[in-house]
Amino acid sequence: MSESTIIVERSERVGIIKLNRPRAYNALSGTLINELLDALRSFESDPGIGAIILTGNEKGFCAGADIKEQSELSFIDAYNQDYLKNLNDGFFAVHKPIIGVINGIALGGGCELAMMCDILYAAESATFGQPEITLGTIPGAGGTQRLIRAIGKSKAMHMILTGEMISAKEAEAAGLVAKVLPTEQIFSVALTTASKIASFSAPIVAMAKEAVNEAEELGLKNGLHFESRLYHATFGLEDHAEGFQAFLARPKRVAQWTHK
Repeated sequence: MSESTIIVERSERVGIIKLNRPRAYNALSGTLINELLDALRSFESDPGIGAIILTGNEKGFCAGADIKEQSELSFIDAYNQDYLKNLNDGFFAVHKPIIGVINGIALGGGCELAMMCDILYAAESATFGQPEITLGTIPGAGGTQRLIRAIGKSKAMHMILTGEMISAKEAEAAGLVAKVLPTEQIFSVALTTASKIASFSAPIVAMAKEAVNEAEELGLKNGLHFESRLYHATFGLEDHAEGFQAFLARPKRVAQWTHK
């Protein structure tokens, strides 16, 4: 039996997915993508999970697409299969926040995979890049679309057209990652953040994530309208009433969420 390409764990209300192809620097084979999406679907449907961590190993986060597999694809194959579309679709379907923990390299499809996460924490050793141009192709899993939204047109163009990498500190300064931390601390800090998020009302967290993500798609007027409608919808939740009652209680008490 072949070894699983991911490792799935949980810590209380946090689901953890670790990419597990160390000899291939966690390259995105078809098998790894399918196993990753299966794990995401499992955590998404589990009411006991409130947030998800996605990470690699000590060698790195992900080196990108599996070049051997990709080299065997013709244009017709890639077009008819909608190659890599399932990866984007799978992440779009997850309502729970995903924290990406990036050690070492996140290149090509690995950088694109990182950008599919909602929050990124990078180790001081992390590097990000879209080197597809050096292989005679372009980013195909969201690199040309998400990178410009994350760091702006000029920096995104520079990375994509030159294939040059940026450091964790440069990524933080550009807005690509939320925090840069020592390698030995990054996972524990990410787990603390994920546990904090998972401690809140699950439907409220999902609404907040959806509202922020829609901000990338909508103009300001439509975005404000969308936010207002979700905000008003929270008034119908039991957790909204509980949160207000806990705040107004004397002495103030900790809210007990029912996730309803």
